[in-house]
Amino acid sequence: MEERLEAVAREHGFAAFGIARADAAPRTAARLEQWLAEGRHGDMIWMESRAEQRGSPKGLWPEVRSVIALGMSYAPALDPLALAEHKDRGRISVYAQGGDYHDVVKKALKAVARWLVAEVKDAEVKVFVDTAPVMEKPLSAAAGLGWQGKHTNLVSREHGSWLFLGAIYTTLDLTPSVAGRDTCGSCSACQDACPTDAFPAPYRLDARRCISYLTIEHNGPIPVALRRGIGNRIYGCDDCLAACPWNKFADTAHRHRAFLPRAELAAPSIADLLDLDDAGFRQVFAGSPIKRIGRGRMVRNAAMAAGNSGDARFVSALERLARDESPMVADAALWALGELTP
Repeated sequence: MEERLEAVAREHGFAAFGIARADAAPRTAARLEQWLAEGRHGDMIWMESRAEQRGSPKGLWPEVRSVIALGMSYAPALDPLALAEHKDRGRISVYAQGGDYHDVVKKALKAVARWLVAEVKDAEVKVFVDTAPVMEKPLSAAAGLGWQGKHTNLVSREHGSWLFLGAIYTTLDLTPSVAGRDTCGSCSACQDACPTDAFPAPYRLDARRCISYLTIEHNGPIPVALRRGIGNRIYGCDDCLAACPWNKFADTAHRHRAFLPRAELAAPSIADLLDLDDAGFRQVFAGSPIKRIGRGRMVRNAAMAAGNSGDARFVSALERLARDESPMVADAALWALGELTP
């Protein structure tokens, strides 16, 4: 059954497959509790409000016996850091340059789950990708997809740091895979790469200093002390992922076609982003995970990138945005003007 299940998963675009018992990551709840108690989740209140369900699969669904962990590759063909010196362009995290992974992964998960239920009539299943209170990374490590690296993300020997994770919970007793083994060793590349020092220690992340959190999840003014470190990153950050030496084994041949980068998202013009209104934002980012942050956060991020560019050609657009109806956009524009003008 397990071999057939893996074959079906690969037919539906999953590059990584493993199985874990529902109780295979027993330390997850305690680690989550400590992280929340330290306030390192920032504004992500949903992490706190459903912590009991998130800490263990059985906390969410008491009947679950096995977790089928699946990974879909989005390995980039080009260097994710290549735009660092192109200050007139915005840097979008690799994962968001193609189709919305929520839709793509969930559709494939449902197809695999339907096959399983058809094969085993009394099987019950639930599928999850990202938005549910599920700790995909420790469960995926327990299922042998890889291990949680010092940047806290999953690292795979075959796919590096470039996997979208999904899970199928089931009432079936399936044979578990061999758990992943941490092979980070003494390497600190991901820690050293972080522009805003978001790692207080290896394997620990302070989201409040993380550029991905600040540019995506945080809905308000970004702390002034962190703005220069954001550079021209306008949606997420790949620095700690891209720095991982295990990425040299990640083969783009395994990348799902849905995640090929769209031309308009690979290197967007900062000037164009500063001009976006609500309708324009929705049009540009339709079908992308970026659409969920709304125009305000995107233009706020673009204004900070303009301020970090050293390019006075952005001044007139920033002067207009300094009067924007969104307080966080106006705040970012005023800061950027201060960076570009004497």
